[in-house]
Amino acid sequence: MAIRGPAGISISNTGILLICVCSLMLFIYTFRGSISEGTSSIYGSKYDREYKVSEVLSAAIYLTEKAGRLVRDIREKDALDEQSKGETREGVNDPLTEGDLQSHRILVKGFKKAFPALNLVSEEHEEESVDGVIPPSLFHPDVQKLLKSDPSISAEDITVWVDPLDATKEYTERLTQYVTVMACVAVKGVPVAGVIRKPFEDKTYWAWVGHGVSDTLRDMHGSSEGDTLEVIVSLSHKGEVEDVAQKAFAPRQVHITGAGGAGYKTIEVVKGTEDVYVHTTLIKKWDICAGDAILRAIGGTQTDLRGDEINYSHNLDPKNEHGLIATMHNHEDYRKVLQAAAKS
Repeated sequence: MAIRGPAGISISNTGILLICVCSLMLFIYTFRGSISEGTSSIYGSKYDREYKVSEVLSAAIYLTEKAGRLVRDIREKDALDEQSKGETREGVNDPLTEGDLQSHRILVKGFKKAFPALNLVSEEHEEESVDGVIPPSLFHPDVQKLLKSDPSISAEDITVWVDPLDATKEYTERLTQYVTVMACVAVKGVPVAGVIRKPFEDKTYWAWVGHGVSDTLRDMHGSSEGDTLEVIVSLSHKGEVEDVAQKAFAPRQVHITGAGGAGYKTIEVVKGTEDVYVHTTLIKKWDICAGDAILRAIGGTQTDLRGDEINYSHNLDPKNEHGLIATMHNHEDYRKVLQAAAKS
């Protein structure tokens, strides 16, 4: 059967079906962004080899909050199933818990489901299938409010660093104020967006360089320098760094605070509780990338002790061997003094 149209043109049933299919495909292609908005992306970046920072950041916020809830629940139920990965270079036990593994699975599966071509580096290394995984939303409303220009970027140029559970040792000791879940988006090695989730305080700190920050970071500009210099360091390095800092800044008074978790220490500098976060030995990039992005977004600075910016490309060594200093003010003044003192 055929339908006769204007000018005597006949259209068969097959032709009508073909026109409908083509029209449907054109509709989906034209409105694919609208279809996916508010849910996980279906026709957008998911199947491409180019992604938008707004989408990856949105996924990072949702995934770190989801992982954080599980980390908190496992600790509250005493279901840690603690193991040991060995000892750190400083001879400190490096534990692994069910919280680390479950958080890793949520983050890695979620990112890989939403962005199959993404370069992803996690502290943990367990491989999991993404079959049946529900992808995260790629449209966080607070991120959408900050949108200016957001061009698609080649997946090869993007690296996401995730720390499923920062401060695991403190997590096992119920020092939960130090625990964070972190994710960072780096483009060509430069951190452009970072998320630090504090699951036991139900707070998420995130920033997108050049665009804006979360409400939790608004009006945070670090400390106003006082008579006493406040320096925050790792709990396991407090004595060593205290000697260095006291010599470095004499005769000025220095107060050293020992704390767990790189994410926690960075936020303390941002809040103004501390003037300087310093780490004198090896530290992994998944510990420091998110904090680096947040500092950049609000006018702070993070470098190694040599003064070099840290490159977060996926194909480089995940170890940062040259220490770390993070500040909101007077970065180079602090860095030079601490570097000289550390060498001596």
